[in-house]
Amino acid sequence: MSVSSYRPELGASDGQRARLPRRRGSLYLRLAVSGIAKNGRTYLPYLLTCAGMVMMYYLFLFLSRDRYVAGMRGGDTLQSMLWLGSGVFLVFIVIFLFYTNSFLVRNRQREFGLYNILGMGKRHLARVLVWESALVSVISLAAGLFCGILFSKLGELWIVRVIQGSVPMDFSVDLGAVLTTCALFLAVFALILLKALFTLGRSKPVELLHSSAVGERPPKGNWLLAIAGFVMLAAAYYIAVSIEDPISALVVFFGAVAMVIVSTYLLFISGSVKLCRVLQRRKRYYYKANHFVSVSSMMYRMKRNGAGLASICVLSTMVLVMVSAVTCLYVGEEDSLMTRYPRQIELRSDGYEGAEKVAAIAEETAGKFGAAQENVLAYRYVGVDSFMQDDEAILNYANLEGTNPIADMAKIMGLYFVPIEDYNRVMGAQETLADDEVLLYMVKGEFPYDTFRIREYGNWKVKGQVEHFTHNGDGYSLLAKCMFVFVPDIRVCDEIGDIVSQIALEQFGRELDARYSYYGFDIAADEAAQKELWEQIQLRRNEAQETGEIPYTTVNYREGERAMFYGLNGGLFVLGVLLGSVFLLATVLIMYYKQITEGYEDAARFGIMQKVGMTKREIRVSIRSQMFTVFLTPLLLSCVHTMFAFPIVQKILMLLGLLDGKLLLCVMLSCFLVFAVFYALVYLATSRAYYRIVSGTV
Repeated sequence: MSVSSYRPELGASDGQRARLPRRRGSLYLRLAVSGIAKNGRTYLPYLLTCAGMVMMYYLFLFLSRDRYVAGMRGGDTLQSMLWLGSGVFLVFIVIFLFYTNSFLVRNRQREFGLYNILGMGKRHLARVLVWESALVSVISLAAGLFCGILFSKLGELWIVRVIQGSVPMDFSVDLGAVLTTCALFLAVFALILLKALFTLGRSKPVELLHSSAVGERPPKGNWLLAIAGFVMLAAAYYIAVSIEDPISALVVFFGAVAMVIVSTYLLFISGSVKLCRVLQRRKRYYYKANHFVSVSSMMYRMKRNGAGLASICVLSTMVLVMVSAVTCLYVGEEDSLMTRYPRQIELRSDGYEGAEKVAAIAEETAGKFGAAQENVLAYRYVGVDSFMQDDEAILNYANLEGTNPIADMAKIMGLYFVPIEDYNRVMGAQETLADDEVLLYMVKGEFPYDTFRIREYGNWKVKGQVEHFTHNGDGYSLLAKCMFVFVPDIRVCDEIGDIVSQIALEQFGRELDARYSYYGFDIAADEAAQKELWEQIQLRRNEAQETGEIPYTTVNYREGERAMFYGLNGGLFVLGVLLGSVFLLATVLIMYYKQITEGYEDAARFGIMQKVGMTKREIRVSIRSQMFTVFLTPLLLSCVHTMFAFPIVQKILMLLGLLDGKLLLCVMLSCFLVFAVFYALVYLATSRAYYRIVSGTV
């Protein structure tokens, strides 16, 4: 039965319209199925996207709850990262599905207007929308959960490779993850349906019928917004390249990101309009068939077009920066681990006295295992946090006037005072220092001064800055900047240690000994032997501490920390790849819907152009000119965004122990090249779809 068999009066209200016959539910269902089938060009990508989102969210939940992943070394850390990522992903799902659904609603308005004119009231159209929403929900959930369950084992195996774990080859389904995914996505689809029903309820039949023929008015170019966008983008770029210390980079990163996003939208919406007007004034350029059509077409609806292009640019930049950063962390995680833990087994003692006894215990215990110590690293130091004002370090925060150290984290620096004799022994050097001289080694950040002062102690001349020091890894575990200060003798370290103890007594009512002794070494043995030796050293350490032979001492071994380290970096990598894939899918879908929607809008105009003499070849050239201009701009701007993001991303990665800037640069270039190839393929596919629509071949 067709809708055309009903012939109520066109001006009748919903209550006056002819009653639909019995079995109305089947009619609404047939209309819903027919609407989805006839609009397959727009519904199929939407269904695939919804199913993909369901699949990805199930994988997030499955992997964050999987008992095998939890049992791996570092698996608990990785699962914590995935759990946090699932929340970010859910927020993105809601925003993105609402955004993409708006394309479907816009495309169906003329059809609903026709149904309304032919006799179906808004409540009947609402039932069609309900059935369509139900079909989309069922298909998306069924397909998405099927694929998610199917690929869940592959997800486990991938994580095994990332964090170097192991899992059995059995197969399992997480019913809790299935139910949670269904509940959340049904809620999202319900909200989307409510929005569609609200839009339908506020519309008029004639407006629905002619909605597709109503284009957006070309917005007037706003120089103020365009200039504001340019200034904001320039300010964000300046912040990114001028930040020198990692803490400042971390503090301002999200603010700079927000500035880039806002400025990108302002430039594409207002700036692009001004660009089109400038091109219109260039008569030699504008009054050509291909340029005339493409420029006028962009001017016709640049407001929405600009927002879409800005979204593509922002998502592309997010994919490039996120995937580059997490890939760099994953590739360089072994080097970062070695930097954080320079020796396989490390002992750190409070104070200097007893340091020789601690070293003897380690050497004696290793000897019982027949494992000779290699690459022994031992030295004494005083470790303290300070607040830097130019070349002056302030140890007592009570001396700060009008300054909040918590609010100005960029000026906090970790200082390690090491006697020059220990430096010479460790590095095999023969450096000498006068009583008023020091050598410096910066772990993070820079110290561009010729003098170094401590307000509570005294002043020194900086004899020089060494390029390398085999330190204890502490400097890379701190978020703050870190500097090693090599002083003339151990007496200076003791005096600074006494000052720190006095400051602690005044502020906290108890003394704090900032003197430490470090002893680390390697052995030629496998992981099991290292663990056994570590356990035996701990037992011997406990006995010696109980009898007072040695001060309080901690014992760590690198392989024991590897699991947590790999879990953190692996979790970031898995999370970055999953979210990057989602953002990439969003980019493709926005590009596709943009082309399809604008293709239908442009079909009538190009039909008129053909009637007045424009050939299909000229149409193809015009389309190529428009598509090339439209899609090349977001790619180029995302490249510029990524290039300026490099310095600030590099400094943030330094906080995570990755110091290899060349690795980050190579990874970023590789990611951009791969993304550019993928972007070009999407461009070719969407431009062909656009041409087929406007040329009337389909």
